[in-house]
Amino acid sequence: MLSGSAMARVAVLLVTAGLLAGLVQYFWPPAAREPAPQAAGQTVPRAPKPEQTREPVRTVPTAQPPAPTELRPAPETQPAPPLAETPPPPVLAPPPSPPPPDPSVPDPAERAQDEAGPRAVALVDLNTATVAELNGLRGGGNIGRAIIQRRPYAAVDQLLSKRVLSRATYERIKDQVTVQ
Repeated sequence: MLSGSAMARVAVLLVTAGLLAGLVQYFWPPAAREPAPQAAGQTVPRAPKPEQTREPVRTVPTAQPPAPTELRPAPETQPAPPLAETPPPPVLAPPPSPPPPDPSVPDPAERAQDEAGPRAVALVDLNTATVAELNGLRGGGNIGRAIIQRRPYAAVDQLLSKRVLSRATYERIKDQVTVQ
């Protein structure tokens, strides 16, 4: 059974809901209350509008016609002074493009790379590398913690046999790691 305070709460909720419903009906635009047609070409029957209950206003004819109102000409206004024509903005020419590089002169950055020879790949030892070094491997992603948790390794292929990495990730990093 409901206590007195619970019944009071229910009563307050019902009264509040009724007031809100009344406010919505009063302030909601009438066009929004009408339901939209269900399907294309199908119309929804609408309730007929109630006829006006007030009587139409009747006018009593007067014996005299109303006096014509005097038409006055509009006050003359001075035309606005013509605006001074401003010249169109000058067309700016695009800046000259730099001359194309001479193919006979190599770029200094390319020349430095050519003289350095093949870039040596620094191998990372699986048993001694830090998490940051392992995560820095190209194509590996964040694999450092998983590799460190299953140490020690006797060979690189134990990354697959211990199920540390997927085959695709292993294929991407196998040339960058070693075990000593």
